[in-house]
Amino acid sequence: MFDLLRQKQVMLILAATVVASVSVPIEAGQVVVRKSSEPFDAFAVREQVLREHEWRQALRMQQQINILQSLPIGCIPMARPYAYYSCGGNFFRPYQYQNKELYIQIDPLDSESPSLNK
Repeated sequence: MFDLLRQKQVMLILAATVVASVSVPIEAGQVVVRKSSEPFDAFAVREQVLREHEWRQALRMQQQINILQSLPIGCIPMARPYAYYSCGGNFFRPYQYQNKELYIQIDPLDSESPSLNK
């Protein structure tokens, strides 16, 4: 009786595993087929894949928001079109978060905006 119950449990687990593996999509990387007569440098391919991965990582890092808790020394307050700070080619807007003033990096604006110091 115990062996029969154990066999049913094993079969149920195997059936669940098969159903789960069929319903989950599995993706693989790019497959390249070459003729054996064509020259092939596996190390060059590895280096190219590594460079592409590093490039994608660099792009992801650029897309992240740059938030500072304090501005760098020498930032100039600007008034228009809204209050922001010019810090050596980088621009930051003040932002209130949990009773703290943070600074979020923004895209460069036109240089004709008057500063608050004038």
